This record gives sequence, C-alpha cells and structure tokens, in this order.
Amino acid sequence: MKAVVLYADWQPRKDFKPGSKDIEGKLTYLGSRAWRNPRLQIVEKDVPQPGPTEVLVKVRACGICGSDVHMAQADEDGYIFYPGLTAFPCTLGHEFSGEVVEAGENAINKRTRRPYQPGEAVCSEEMLWCGSCRPCADGHPNQCEALQELGFSCDGAFAECIRVDARYVWSIEELRERYSGNDVFVAGALVEPTSVAYTAVIDCAGGIRPGDNVVICGGGPIGLAAVAIMKRAGAAKVILSEPAPRRAELGRRIGADHVINPVEEDFAEAVLDLTKGVGAKLYLEATGLPARVWPGIEQAIWEGKTIEATVSIVARADAKIPLTGEVFQVRRARVVGSQGHSGHGTFPRVISSIASGMDVLPLVTKRITLDEVPENIIKLQTDRSECKITALL
Repeated sequence: MKAVVLYADWQPRKDFKPGSKDIEGKLTYLGSRAWRNPRLQIVEKDVPQPGPTEVLVKVRACGICGSDVHMAQADEDGYIFYPGLTAFPCTLGHEFSGEVVEAGENAINKRTRRPYQPGEAVCSEEMLWCGSCRPCADGHPNQCEALQELGFSCDGAFAECIRVDARYVWSIEELRERYSGNDVFVAGALVEPTSVAYTAVIDCAGGIRPGDNVVICGGGPIGLAAVAIMKRAGAAKVILSEPAPRRAELGRRIGADHVINPVEEDFAEAVLDLTKGVGAKLYLEATGLPARVWPGIEQAIWEGKTIEATVSIVARADAKIPLTGEVFQVRRARVVGSQGHSGHGTFPRVISSIASGMDVLPLVTKRITLDEVPENIIKLQTDRSECKITALL
C-alpha cells in the first residue's frame, strides 16, 4: 500500500539530555532537540494484519495537522520544529476516518458491544495510552507514562490502511444522520482536532457557564473548533483574535461574535471594549507564539472585571511564556496546560455534537489526494491561506 513517510536524522543538539523513556537513535519526547533534516517520501508498505483486539481500517479521509507541518519543517540549524514525542521513520497522519475492513475477534465496537463488522464508519484517537500506569489509572490518559502516538511515534493514517487497537476506535455511524457521501468521512476526520479543542476548553479549563465571555487566540483548526464548542456551550460573546482574513471569516462563519486583528488593534483594549470592561472568563492560547500574545492576555485579565479567569494553553511551542505572577495572584486567575484529546468521554461527545448540528465542516478549505500530501505539508509551512487541508482516499 502507498504511505507518506517522514524521515529524519538523529543528531541531538549539544545541550540535549535524553530522558528515561528516550531510545537512542529512535525515539524522543523532545523532537526539536534531536531530529535534523526532515524529508518526506511516498513509499510502498505492506498492508498490516490486525491482531485479536485490533481493527484494520481503510482510510477514507485524513487531515494535515500543524504537527505534521512542524515535524517536516526545519529551523535554521536543520532541526524539526515539533518539540514533542517523535520516532522516525514514521508514516504521518493522525486526523482520520475510514471504514473497517477486518477486525479481530476481540475487537469490540463500543456502539454495539459486539466485534466490529466490515463497513462500519470509524475514527480513532491518536494517543495510544496504556491504561495501567498511574496517570491512566487516575483518569488522565493524555499524560500516559507509556504513551505512543499514531503518526508521531508509530505509523499513522496518510496511507491506504491503518491498524489500530479497538480500544482507541470510535464509530461515526451517527454522523450519517447529518452528512452523506465523502462528507461523512471528512467530518469524521475532524473529530480528533475538535476533541483537542474540547479537551483544552472543557476538560482542562473547566468550561464556562452560559453567559460567560471567551477569547480564542489563534484561528487555526484548533482555535476555530474551540469557537464552535464555546458558542455551543452558551458563551455570551466568543471573541477570536486572528490576523489572517480568510481564517477570520471562517471564525465568524463557525460562531465567533467578534474578530480582533491583533496586528492592527490593541488586543486588550479591543477585548475590554467588546465586553464593556468585563473581560473574559476563559482565554485559549492556540497560536504557539506566547511572547506575542501573553502580554495582551495579562492586560485584559488585569484590567477586566472578571475574577478567576482561566488561560488554557493548547499550542505547542519551545518558547518560554512571559508570565507575571502578580497578575494571576491579584486577579485569582489560573493557567492550565492541555495536551491531546483522550479520556473524559471526549470523543463520543464530540461525535454527537457534530452529528446534532455543531458544523465544523467549513474548517476544511481544501481537499486533496494522498499523492498531494507532501507538497501541501510543505506549502503550509509558509502559506496560511488554507485552514484545514484534508486528503481523500
């Protein structure tokens, strides 16, 4: 079968200190500190065979994530941008959906409580948690001590087929109530990134009460999905901060009440003006540019009337956050970090939300073939005109 594989050279930086779970020359939790010279290739691989608890899925749709872009993007010294868990060579792609081709006898469908049958429309979590370490036992699979990730440390879904343990697989048959044809699978491929946004604003940040104000910094797919989630959750005003005109327009279409251009406007002044001095209960940092956005967030918290605001950090970045403790102490605000999407029933809730009217399909602004994936990953390194590019297989 055809697959899009990323290769890179293991050449750790001089200050790189391998962790206890790193594997020399193979795997690290600090990708940008060890991998150099990323390069993409389309190769032929054998079709994997499912084990007793596994499902073989014919991939029908797979979206390009910012993580894919940053794994394939080199800085001036040749090191990949992506700072997290990586093992190369690896088939990229983790935002996917498809149809079951074959399943092991113990690969149980959570919808039917019977083994998966061929033809079932499914999507999958990309975080492969173990279920037996302390974080997993405490209900935090995103922090699994034995974590592996589809498309990062083990082969992903920019391929004709993918093999996944059934514990991570979710039926998307419910989406057929609203979508038809390829749109079922395009929407299904959006479940993973939308679940990342859901985890950041609902599970980690604690959500909001209807009538609260929310500010989303960054109009990429995660930020825009958060706009849709927060509007559906009852936010009085969802304010999106995004300079790119096309993404700003997508934000309005998907539920943003107001859009700030932080390049042309003073962010904090605009937030306070739009909320009549109240400010926001929840801020989402989805830009990956903390040095640029953090001062404005702090100013809005400091000058606003809202006590106990929460800032949720979902964007991945090496850069330090210029945080002023006094602001968070006096205003009793807090900062939370968010990684991933598993646990707390997030996937089924997102699937049901999409099936019942939370339309995130506009996030997909371009549909391509598998052969066009490498060139579009490279394009997204410098061209932000598209929002979500999805390959249809």
